[in-house]
Amino acid sequence: MPSYPFRQVDAFTRQALGGNPAAVVLDADDLSDEQMQAIAIEMNLSETAFVMRSAVADFKVRFFTTFGEIPLAGHPTIATFHTLAEVGRIQGEGRVRVTQELKVGVLPVDIDLWDGVPQRVIMTQRPPQFLARLDPALYAEALGLGVEDLLPGVAPQTVSTGTPQAMIPVRSLDALRRLQADERKLKALHAGGDWFSLHVFTPETLDPGNAAHARHFAPGDNVFEDPVTGSATGGMACYLYRYGLVDRAIFTVEQGHIMGRPGLVDVELEGTPDAITAVRIAGTAVTVITGELIL
Repeated sequence: MPSYPFRQVDAFTRQALGGNPAAVVLDADDLSDEQMQAIAIEMNLSETAFVMRSAVADFKVRFFTTFGEIPLAGHPTIATFHTLAEVGRIQGEGRVRVTQELKVGVLPVDIDLWDGVPQRVIMTQRPPQFLARLDPALYAEALGLGVEDLLPGVAPQTVSTGTPQAMIPVRSLDALRRLQADERKLKALHAGGDWFSLHVFTPETLDPGNAAHARHFAPGDNVFEDPVTGSATGGMACYLYRYGLVDRAIFTVEQGHIMGRPGLVDVELEGTPDAITAVRIAGTAVTVITGELIL
C-alpha cells in the first residue's frame, strides 16, 4: 500500500496547540484530486496542503478545505515551508528563498534558518484587488451586531491577495467579542457574494504595539471559525493601509485569542496606500504530529 509522510503543524505561534493547525502531506504527486479531497476531509482541519514536484518552481503546493480546492492559503503555506525546512528539503543558513507553484502563479517564500532549524516563514501574496463594496446593515445583522458597531468612515469590502475575503471593520474588541455569527445568514450572503470567507477586525488591540485584532468565518467550509488566517490577513493589511487605519507599512496583527488559540501575524507592504505593489505575511510554526498516511 502506498504511504505518504505528513505532519500537522500549528502556524502563527511558538507554542503547540496555539495558532492555526494545518496538515501537510509530502510526496503527493500521484494523488488524484478525489484522493486529496478525501484526505482533507479525513484530516478535518480548515486546510490541508499537498506538496509535489514542479517544473517551474522549487515546489508545487495545492490546498484543499473539506469542501474543495482553494488557490492560495496563508497558514498552510507557513506550515508547509516550516515542514519542508524541518525535514531537510530546504537547507541553508540565514534567509533562504524558494518558490512555490500555486493556482495563482509562482510566488516566493522566504525561510529564516538558524543552524538548519526553521525560525520564521515569510509568504508573498498577490498585490491586492479591491472588489465589491458590501451592505453594512446586512453584514452587521448576520454577525449579530448593530450597524453602530461597525467602524465609521469606511465600508465593508471584498479584498483579494489571491483569495477574495469580505473585510468587515468593527469599532472595538468588545464588538468583536460580542458578535454572534449566524451561519445560515452568512451562507446566504456567501452564496450571493464575491468572497470565499469573511474577516471581521478592529484597530483596537490587546497589545497596543499591534495594529489590529481579527476573527475569521468561513460559511462555505466545515470549520466555521478559523483561529488565525494568513491569506485574509494579507487582504486586511491592504485594507488597513489603503483606508488610513494604519500609518505604517510594517506591523503585526492579532487573531485567535478569543478562541483560545492566540496567534500573531507579521505584515510587510510595499508601495503607497493607493498602489500597493507587494504583500508579505510572516509567522512562526510548531510541529505537533508526524506520521505516515497509508492508502
